[in-house]
Amino acid sequence: MMKQIGTCGFIAITVICSLLFAAGCGGFSKETAKTEDQPQQTAKTKVEAEQEKPPEKLTLKFVPGDSATYKVILETSKSVQWEGTQSRPKGFKGGNTGNKMEMTFDQDIETVNDEGNAAAKITIKALKYLTKVKDNIVLDFDSSRKKDRSSPLSGLVGQSYTIEITPSGQVSRIIDTSDALSAVKGDAPANRTAVGLLSTDTIKERHTIPTLPTADKNQLRTGENWSNIKSISFDMMGAKTYERVYTLKEVKDVGNRRVAVAEMNAFPSAEKAKELDTQQATGPFSNMFDNTETYTGKLRLDLTDGKIEECSEKLLTEWFIVDPNPKNEEEPAALRLAATRLYSIEKID
Repeated sequence: MMKQIGTCGFIAITVICSLLFAAGCGGFSKETAKTEDQPQQTAKTKVEAEQEKPPEKLTLKFVPGDSATYKVILETSKSVQWEGTQSRPKGFKGGNTGNKMEMTFDQDIETVNDEGNAAAKITIKALKYLTKVKDNIVLDFDSSRKKDRSSPLSGLVGQSYTIEITPSGQVSRIIDTSDALSAVKGDAPANRTAVGLLSTDTIKERHTIPTLPTADKNQLRTGENWSNIKSISFDMMGAKTYERVYTLKEVKDVGNRRVAVAEMNAFPSAEKAKELDTQQATGPFSNMFDNTETYTGKLRLDLTDGKIEECSEKLLTEWFIVDPNPKNEEEPAALRLAATRLYSIEKID
């Protein structure tokens, strides 16, 4: 339940939140939430007809010499908005702050070891990168624009690096990024951004498929589910821990291929949250706000070729606080904070 505060307290919180919550963002590696996988439990469907069918194996398949082209999008943003007819408090600064990256790349399978892990060569074909700080564009790069070819970020286009991927969609290690790093070394801000895109954490976030089950729980029937835990920090609003529950909705024939379709819904995990420090879990202001959130995702997996067709996850969480004592008959003022996390990858060739 939201704590009662006076108008002076509301104004003070408004100014502080506007200054802190929408502060500048770093690269994606700084925004990346730590994922903690827990033993995944499969809940059997009640439909007897599905029980009679053999389970489907939800896993990636790798063949040396195979190749595919994908487009991946990563976006993190946070915003502060003043709502209502009352004048904004002196010192209030609202706006949207965040990063959005869109990369198109070729993935060529070079070798596959005895565990089924693949050494994959990633070649960047196209890149877009946008950074905003309180609605001010700090960096806007698009490799398709002629005017952007002089940017240090353009040095990434055509470059390759090699990673190891497991059949469960995890990036188990970064094998080699030396050539790509050499192409973008420098001291300019755009150079540092390019180098950041080649960091271990950022590469793992970009190429890991978060929706696939672990190797020991990857045989499922329609209606069955699996889950894992993800912890996310929202800076001054504290940290939250979610249980992401994936359900295999259907397996259908598309031409000469079989395609598995799964959906994800995530819920705050109270059990895991108890393990977090109280101040970290709640944040200095979060218990003064009402909170709403949605965290959903989807997966389309080509079971025949063992390739991702589409995978995405989106989290939107908002905090809302209203001035308890509006002036005269004016519409009550309110402060709205929001944070978004988006991951999307799709096969385009």
